[in-house]
Amino acid sequence: MALSIDEIILSWPGKSAQAPYDVEHPAVFHMLDVAAVAEQLIGSFNHPDCLREAMIFLIALHDLGKISEGFRRMLRGQAAAPKFRHWEVSEFMLLHHDKSVARALGGDPRKREILYAAVAGHHGRPSALELPSQTARRIRFGPKDEALKIAGSGIGSANEVIDHFAALWPTASIEGLDLSRAQELSWWLAGICTTADWIGSNTEWFPPQQTVVPLSLYLRESREKAACAVVSAGLSVKQCRSGQLFNFALRPMQAACVEVELPEGPILAVIEDETGAGKTEAALLLAHRMLQAGKGRGVFFALPTMATADSMFKRFSTVAGTMMDMPSLTLAHGRAGLSVDFKDVVAGSADSPDDVTCTSWLVDSRRRALLADVGVGTIDQALLTVLPVRFETLRYFGLSSKILIVDEVHELGEPYICAELEALLRMHRAAGGSVILLTATLPLNQRTKLLAVYGGQANSRAYPALTIAGGAAITDLPQETSAKGAVQVKRLAKTEMALDLIAQQPAKGAACVWIRNSVDNAISAVRALRERGIEADLLHARFTLGDRKRIEAKVLACFGGKSSDRAARVLIGTQVLETSLDLDFDVMISDLAPMAALIQRAGRLWRHMDRRPRALRPVPRPILHVVSPDPAKAIDESWLQTMFEGGAFVYSLADQWRTAHHIFEVREIVAPSRLRGLVELVHGEDVWDLPDG
Repeated sequence: MALSIDEIILSWPGKSAQAPYDVEHPAVFHMLDVAAVAEQLIGSFNHPDCLREAMIFLIALHDLGKISEGFRRMLRGQAAAPKFRHWEVSEFMLLHHDKSVARALGGDPRKREILYAAVAGHHGRPSALELPSQTARRIRFGPKDEALKIAGSGIGSANEVIDHFAALWPTASIEGLDLSRAQELSWWLAGICTTADWIGSNTEWFPPQQTVVPLSLYLRESREKAACAVVSAGLSVKQCRSGQLFNFALRPMQAACVEVELPEGPILAVIEDETGAGKTEAALLLAHRMLQAGKGRGVFFALPTMATADSMFKRFSTVAGTMMDMPSLTLAHGRAGLSVDFKDVVAGSADSPDDVTCTSWLVDSRRRALLADVGVGTIDQALLTVLPVRFETLRYFGLSSKILIVDEVHELGEPYICAELEALLRMHRAAGGSVILLTATLPLNQRTKLLAVYGGQANSRAYPALTIAGGAAITDLPQETSAKGAVQVKRLAKTEMALDLIAQQPAKGAACVWIRNSVDNAISAVRALRERGIEADLLHARFTLGDRKRIEAKVLACFGGKSSDRAARVLIGTQVLETSLDLDFDVMISDLAPMAALIQRAGRLWRHMDRRPRALRPVPRPILHVVSPDPAKAIDESWLQTMFEGGAFVYSLADQWRTAHHIFEVREIVAPSRLRGLVELVHGEDVWDLPDG
């Protein structure tokens, strides 16, 4: 005999008792808790009412597999975990009772199957049913008899639950949803289901209850709890503010970002300008306008390294509260918990801005970082959205509503990373998301590929430039050379010449840096200088994080833009100095590196001319000294190895030879007007062939 709904509620536990005298939380009530949270999360998105109701109804059924004898025995410690996990049984039950779900939702079976897989996979694993092969179904579920055995008498109860839940969302329907849209929606639905399940499983917000009440009454009470829970989690929708972000006179690119027309729909903007031109502020101004135009509900700022992310977090935290009303703010990378600035925001200390916050719920898992209103992190955290890892759909849901800003795009030069970035942009566009890319030295062919994802073209070689895919392009920006003028380039034929040059600088009071391509070479340089009686600071990525943070703080204090203690100091470092820190040197030496890297490094030479003009510099002009053999005498692939040993192979030998050939011929870097030409000579499509041998 079929059980009544009251008997079903009491018969099938969803959450175990937390203590000996606690009660179990019924599966039906837990499913409604999660649905109530989903209503809060979905409500502000622009979906048709019938589709929104359908998604909530499906999310309510996400744990249908807990209405099974196998799960109940396992939960109560009466048996080991069954062969198939409860979320797998959930998918089986939805398929088994497809006729009942079809009466509520309509649509054709294939679309429903896709959505079943999305909600059933809320534990971070995609379903094999997304594969077309019938074999995949058998591999996932095995014989049908096995799944039926696990479900036991729960089969009939599950069908009753489907019918009762359908009455709670009577307008739910997927009629009119085409197959491609169902596939796109499945990623988003899986992510929001996981988020709702994590919140709905929190016993502080949803304490266990065994008092049987009508489902409509329980849902009403659960909705009240869900409204509070979403706020406590830091996921409530924040309003965009309309105030002025910055109180300084805007530079040309920043002014362009304020004035450019924004087309309808999701957009991709590419900001190309020299190092130190204020691209970060330009991106924030443009992102603020996008938020005001309804193109996103938050911002995620992705950077190439943890060091750049930490630095950006500190800068962004002072602006985020001006863009939005009390946004939640997170730092997303593998060692975010060691950031003092992030800890201050989490603790709400006096040292953190008072118009941003970060809840303990968001901090509990790095996977949740993309759910915050505003986030700063490493690019890999965003790229995980398109990689086959657990909970990629959760990241996708979090990122889908954000304005995605990717800084230092030229740093993502490896072909596989570029391919991942293109895939990320495709998914972000499909979700209706907008993107801003920042670069100083992006080759034209890469720019073309990225713009094409959003249906854009860029035929202009102008630099600086602001390009919006499918929209306007501003290419008539001023190209005046900065106050430091052209940077001369001189070749140092031996590493000993670099040591000699550094030895001359302390007497002049010059701040000197040598950027090396490998950690071993950097350490060797410090040892060689000490043998000459010259002390030098050392910074590279191989230090333990605690030591690196301490050294970075010292380096910023000595060589940062506002430092007054740089005279006669020497720093030896690796690529972390290219983009990670805002530094200003009087004398710069660099190992030979690809053109884009040399341009980035030169951006730290005579950087802050407003604070330290030419008259206050201890040397007469900015010169980039490049340690390199003569490219005209390169006879085989070992032409760099004699000078740099293992450091010769950090970069492509071909790119290094082309760079040496061209940079020692032109002998200067003129920014911004000639940067495009230099980059294309090495990184473009039409580059010089290598010499024979």
